[in-house]
This record gives sequence, C-alpha cells and structure tokens, in this order.
Amino acid sequence: MIWKLHGNGHLEPGAVVAPDERLSWGKTVGLGAQHVVAMFGATFVFPLLMGLNPQLAVMMSGIATLLFIVLTRNRVPSYLGSSASFTGVAAAIYAQGGNPASVTGALLITSVALLVIGIIIHLVGARLVHAVLPPAVTGAVVMLIGFNLAPVVAGVYWPKDQLTAAIVMVVVIVLSVGLRGYLGRIAIFLSLVFGYALSAVLDRVLGPITTTAADGSSSSAYRIAWHGVRSADWVGLPPITDLAHWKFGATTNVVGFHTPQFSFAFALVALPVVIALIAENTGHVKAVAEMTGKNLDGDMGRAVAADGLASTLASAVGAGPTTTYAENIGVMASTRVYSTAAYVVAAVVAILFGFSPKFGAVVSATPPGVLGGITVVLYGMIGLLGAKIWKENRVDFGNPVNLVPLAAGIIIGIGNVTLTFSPTFSLGGIALGTLVTVIGYHVARLLAPATPPDDAGANLVFDAPGIYTEDDEPAVRDPREETPQLGRRVR
Repeated sequence: MIWKLHGNGHLEPGAVVAPDERLSWGKTVGLGAQHVVAMFGATFVFPLLMGLNPQLAVMMSGIATLLFIVLTRNRVPSYLGSSASFTGVAAAIYAQGGNPASVTGALLITSVALLVIGIIIHLVGARLVHAVLPPAVTGAVVMLIGFNLAPVVAGVYWPKDQLTAAIVMVVVIVLSVGLRGYLGRIAIFLSLVFGYALSAVLDRVLGPITTTAADGSSSSAYRIAWHGVRSADWVGLPPITDLAHWKFGATTNVVGFHTPQFSFAFALVALPVVIALIAENTGHVKAVAEMTGKNLDGDMGRAVAADGLASTLASAVGAGPTTTYAENIGVMASTRVYSTAAYVVAAVVAILFGFSPKFGAVVSATPPGVLGGITVVLYGMIGLLGAKIWKENRVDFGNPVNLVPLAAGIIIGIGNVTLTFSPTFSLGGIALGTLVTVIGYHVARLLAPATPPDDAGANLVFDAPGIYTEDDEPAVRDPREETPQLGRRVR
C-alpha cells in the first residue's frame, strides 16, 4: 500500500492529513504508538473477562486491522480491537455449563452472520440498516446487553475480593471523570494498573484471601499468582490449550489457541449482539466520514463485512471477535491525522506484542478483585450507551410503538427471563430480549393506526411533541414515526 507524502512530511498548524497520505515515517511511527496505547487497555481487558487469551487477542487485533484497511480500500481509518459486546455472552454461556470453546464457537457463528449482513448492506445500501434497526431498537438492544451483565459482577468477580473491587471501582470513577484528554481515554487501563499494584501491596500487608466455593468448601490464595509469569518465555506464540479437562473457576480461566465448539443454544445467546456490532460499526464509519469530510455511505457495507471477516478469523483461532475502536477515532480527532499508515504501524506493533508469552502471562494474572472493580463500571457504561443512542436520535417514548415493545425486551434481557419450549431448548436473557425488541417493534409499527384513537392510550400519544405543516398548523402525529420534529403539543 502506497501513501502520498503530506506536504514535506510535517504537519502544519490547522492542516489535515487524509487517509491516503502520511507524514514522515518517524512521525508516523510516533502516531502509530499513540494508537497502540489507545487500544491497548480495552483489547486485553475484554478477552480477559471472557476467559480468552489477551496475548492472542492483541496479536489477532493487529492482523484484523491490516485486513480491515485492505478490504476498505484504504478509505476508512480504524483500529479493530477486542469487542466488549460479547462479555455478557461469555458469562451467559459459562453459566449454562459451557467452556471457552463453546464461547468461541458461538462468537464464530455471530462473526459469520456479521460478514453476511455486511455483504447484504454493501449490495442493497445503508438504508437497509436504518429500516430494520432504527435507533429505538439498537438503543434497547445495546442497553439490555450491558445491563444483563450485572449478575456477573455480583456473583463472579466482586465476591472474590470485595475490598480491592470497591477501591478499584472508586479509582475508575475518579480517573474517568477527573482526567482530561488522552489520559481520560485510557482511564480503564490506568485503573487496571493501579489495581494490580494495590493487590500486590495487600498481599504483603493482609496476606491471602479466603474464598468459599459453591459446595461450601473454603480455600486461600494470594490475589496475584505469578507462577505462570515466571515460567513464561519472553518470545514465542500464545499457548495451545487442551480443553478436555477445563473447569471454570480453576487457577486460571484464560485459554490460548483452541478449536471452537458449536452449539445451537449458545449461538442463539450470541447472535443478538450482531445488532450492537452493526450499530457500532456504522456509527464509527459516520464519525470518520464527518471528520474526513468524505461521504463513506458507499463503504459502510464493506466496513461491516470487513469487521465480520476479521472477527471470523480471530474467533476461529480462539481470540474472539473484533470491532472498530472509538478510542482510536478519538486520537484521530485530536491530532487531525487520518492516515491509515499510522494504523498499519499500530497493527504491526500489536502483532509483535503477540509474540511475547511473558506479556500474556502478566495480563492473565490480573486479580479477580481488580476485574470486579472495573466491570461494575464498565458493564453499566455499555448499558448506558443504549440511552445515548436514544438521546442523540431523539427517540420519542411518548409514542407507545417505541415504549411498549422496548420496555418488554429490556426487562427480559436484564432479568434473564426465560421462555422454555422443551426440556432441551429454551430462550432467555439477551436472545429472548432482543427478539421481543426487534419483532415487537416492527409488529407494533404495523398495528399502529395512522391516526391515533381518542380513547385509551391517548395520554401516551398526545402528551408528546407534535409536528407542523408548512403553514404552521399543528398536524396529528403518526404514532409510527420514529423521531417527530419538535413543536407545540397537540391535544
């Protein structure tokens, strides 16, 4: 891939570097290093939460980014890191007796679905996304995915070391709010480093912690177990894991290269996340288009398909899916350098990190209390992104078409409500909540009258902003409309 040299290779004040341009290689390497640090924390935290190998995930993120840049024809500068959307899926599969191979099998199926949908979007056009998944629906699905994770924090991470978890939670909040600029963007990473150091101090001062298993037996262990770090090589590939005797809750739940296993029931748990990934990818493409001043609607399907293909490759070897990273889009916004050359540098650095088992072992030894403090904030943030989608698109919840089916789907997702069809097949949680949200919304649109009735339910419809005709006469709102214009209320 060839980039045009921007000017004389230096960035003048107020200048913008286009995706197909580059600065001098020295400056490009420096910008690439910024992208590495921006993606680094999330890229190894999320696989860690899913029981997957962070060393392998970082390596595959570099390969995925290179693949994405090639497939999008050097037009969409983005870094592909580990996706946060699947942490709840992994927790749900483990709760149902699955293992990491079951997780990656479900994620692989979801990645293939994303690839197929991306191809369809490319052929039909971006309007397909807006028609099938309007903001009301995508916001609800993202919200129920995030809030469905609450029991994982309460039952898995937090109880193992409540003191450390509570302190790290406070640190995450303080750093996320108190830090500005770039440091604020890596607050999660900084909190993890702090929690790691805090755990080492508490091990020395307070000694080991005692945990009680589900069968009532107790065991003591130090917060940080570094035996795997000491034995790990400095240079080498991520480990190959035999899952024949794997058991959740062992000394380490982190696995390396492995072959995915496929289950229809687990696939149903994971497939709803496709909606969140489509919303995430299309949102990032629009953000890049706005920053670069180029219309990228024609590249939206190609970008979604590229992420699907990259995720398929990463999941096939046991690393888990990838997605475009907002953290790196933020770096571009602050530097005004949109060169894909910087992303290529970042991808190569990530691949090199993947060749260090010592690095992977250090990350894999992250204490559970630290993960508890991080996830209690992080999972809530994922859920509130759904509310952000609603707010930015002015979704009208005075409209029962939006209010009723979304309310049902969200409660099902958060409460892990289950619908049992047979002793061997049931739907619940994320899967059932998403189906109710998507299908219920479109059924409600079909059933809603063009002119709302004057009887029951009128308070929901008419106590909302009306729309105006050109002569400023108030018109009766169609309750099927997604985001009405603001105006005087119609009574």
